[in-house]
Amino acid sequence: MSNYVIGDVQGCYDSLQALLQHINFSDTEDVLWFAGDLVNRGPRSLDTLRLIHGLATKSCAHTVLGNHDLHLLALWCESGKNSRFDTIAEIVASPEGKELIEWLRRQPLVLPLPKNDHSPNQHLLAHAGILPEWSFKQALQLSQEVQAVLSGPNWKVFMADLYGNKPNRWADDLEGHDRLRLIVNVCTRMRMLRVDGKIDLKFKLEPADAPEDLKAWFEFPRANSNNEDEGKIIFGHWSTLDQIENKVGFCLDTGCVWGGRLTALRLEDFKLFGVDALEPALPPVP
Repeated sequence: MSNYVIGDVQGCYDSLQALLQHINFSDTEDVLWFAGDLVNRGPRSLDTLRLIHGLATKSCAHTVLGNHDLHLLALWCESGKNSRFDTIAEIVASPEGKELIEWLRRQPLVLPLPKNDHSPNQHLLAHAGILPEWSFKQALQLSQEVQAVLSGPNWKVFMADLYGNKPNRWADDLEGHDRLRLIVNVCTRMRMLRVDGKIDLKFKLEPADAPEDLKAWFEFPRANSNNEDEGKIIFGHWSTLDQIENKVGFCLDTGCVWGGRLTALRLEDFKLFGVDALEPALPPVP
């Protein structure tokens, strides 16, 4: 049995099928862990979501939510705007749409990854990452706060108040939708932090091109770096990062939807697998 973490699929169904064939995936022996952004911008978002949902019902696939997955939930609630680059309207219009949305909105922002004999430390999966001051335990607890709301009967109320870049600095005493929005922004949108600890959600290029007062979130010292049980942080979201391994773990978004590759990481030995994108490359979004 092997566990594979897969980077941003974004509706690239053909590439995903090629990757599963490449790793000889077995739905009775292996488990897939998706780093979020299952859908959008790629040409076959509905097929992708249908496939992963089907595997999840067999308990051989798990996922965290990415910003594009949340965008789909917002469109379903009519609290988000459809852009000309989106490819998720087919999900909203599909007869399967409600079942898929009901499953998707119950997924977490952060997941603990399974331990094994070769890698006894606890590894963590989040779409964009976690703040340097958060321990793994705290990140999982904060994810559960958001998951409880998204899974609950009043989830559409929160979705209507989801979008926004404020607050942009974490404080333990944050409350209400401000607290939940910041948790979501950290886990699904974050790339850079300012030296004063504020989150910058505008810069999306390579860290080397960033202004001097911005650094990649994983370049900051982790407050719990001495915790021997805390292992790697595995994330996606940052296709322009141009590096897979970094100080805290691995970034598995290798730009499949932009004509790059779709990448998987086997947890048992941290071996990387990848396939070239089979879909036509999208032009850069302005």
